Amino acid sequence: MNSREEQLKAFDRLLTIMDELREQCPWDRKQTMESLRHLTIEETYELGDAILDKDLEEVRKELGDLLLHLVFYAKIGSETKDFDIADVANGICDKLIDRHPHIYGDVEVADEEEVKRNWENLKLKEGKKSVLEGVPRSLPAVVKASRIQEKVAGVGFDWEKPEQVFEKLQEELGELQHEINTENKDRIEAEFGDVMFSMINYARFLGINPENALERTNKKFITRFQYLESKAVEQNKALKDMTLAEMDGFWNEAKLL
Repeated sequence: MNSREEQLKAFDRLLTIMDELREQCPWDRKQTMESLRHLTIEETYELGDAILDKDLEEVRKELGDLLLHLVFYAKIGSETKDFDIADVANGICDKLIDRHPHIYGDVEVADEEEVKRNWENLKLKEGKKSVLEGVPRSLPAVVKASRIQEKVAGVGFDWEKPEQVFEKLQEELGELQHEINTENKDRIEAEFGDVMFSMINYARFLGINPENALERTNKKFITRFQYLESKAVEQNKALKDMTLAEMDGFWNEAKLL
């Protein structure tokens, strides 16, 4: 591993390269925060894929891509004289110190859950009107639901036992079935959302990240379906010409791989 001095030197090198690119490269010179935004989101998802794949070499590369974006935004901020990378770093340092009074102050905490509760309460004291203000509007729905539930739990709005959440899930499934029987699409959608919200909440009580769990299933399905496609090619058949029994046979083969 690199020493602290080597780490700082590497970061300084990145800042120097960013200065040079912003001055000399036509593409880099043209970029704005708005033009970088969608690229940053894409890089974040690529990092997420690498983490789920447990590909640490790819994680290293994707962290580099994200770090470049952070430096890029700070460079643009310095050009408008609004902020620079030092302001960014000092800002998060100050926040971490303020939000960890059990480390940098005289507050005592019993466990991780108490740390979370203190964190949310401190944010309210900083002037936030709601603990939910920090949940980005553009988050994917599954991630957003998970963050909403974590945040309200941080201030004590939560179930006490996993069994209670499972009972709520069963209740929501019953309400969904009732609306399915009435054939009211709007109510079915509403109740389906309630079921999903309850499932995500139950995942939290089971210690499972619902986004990771669903993506794991997505990857598993893709692998098995592509196996099915490859078998169809071997038989010179199109999938639409195969019987369900044939496809199911190959699907079961894929599950054994």
